[in-house]
Amino acid sequence: MLSGKVAVVTGAASGIGAAVVERFLHEGARVLAVDLTGQSLDRADLLAVEGDVADAETWRRIADMARTEFGRLDVLHSNASTVVRAPAHELSEDAWDRQLSVNLKATFLAVSACIGMLRESRGAVVLTSSVHAVVGIPWHPAYAAAKGGLVSLGRQLAVEYGPEVRVNTVLPGPILTPVWDGIGEEDRQRSVAATAAGRFGRPEEVAAAVTFLACAESSYVTGATLLVDGGWTAMKDSA
Repeated sequence: MLSGKVAVVTGAASGIGAAVVERFLHEGARVLAVDLTGQSLDRADLLAVEGDVADAETWRRIADMARTEFGRLDVLHSNASTVVRAPAHELSEDAWDRQLSVNLKATFLAVSACIGMLRESRGAVVLTSSVHAVVGIPWHPAYAAAKGGLVSLGRQLAVEYGPEVRVNTVLPGPILTPVWDGIGEEDRQRSVAATAAGRFGRPEEVAAAVTFLACAESSYVTGATLLVDGGWTAMKDSA
């Protein structure tokens, strides 16, 4: 599905990002895997990039590496994320700023640095938002604001850069990633019970949706949002 393509994936060291990297490689892509932490990766078709996606210099370096090492860029998957849980009146300004920078501004920086190559290849951009973009959940004001902003930004980018570049957004629901490590069993089961699927989603299930939006099979899909939430946003147990 991605044979001969070159992709950038952020937040690539774990969770959804790691699953996307694995799926892209399986589908024949060469990948620049970007994360704030170091990665032990040794493959000819994989280049590990350590850097802060909220820093414009990181994106200048990524764009240069894509051009120098692989000669092109076809897919940008902006997936890196961070969250600090607190109600708005208890959230520090620094925590607010960091969440908006990593979860939202990073996509602006990515597109600013990479849009030239993406236009050349008539490529695709896939953003990872969240069900937090459409449903209010306590203790997530900055995260929700950023993820809601990504949905709007995705539509805007699709309009700005079409027809050369397609831009779409996935909205994962309760996906079992390391984000859940500090969450108790009772809260986990409550989240599972709130899905029509009756279970957590797996990172590779989100990766399948991202791969579809990144490849030619979705050639007439742009400016769209795709829920990957097991029916979490559709499920209600009250009248």
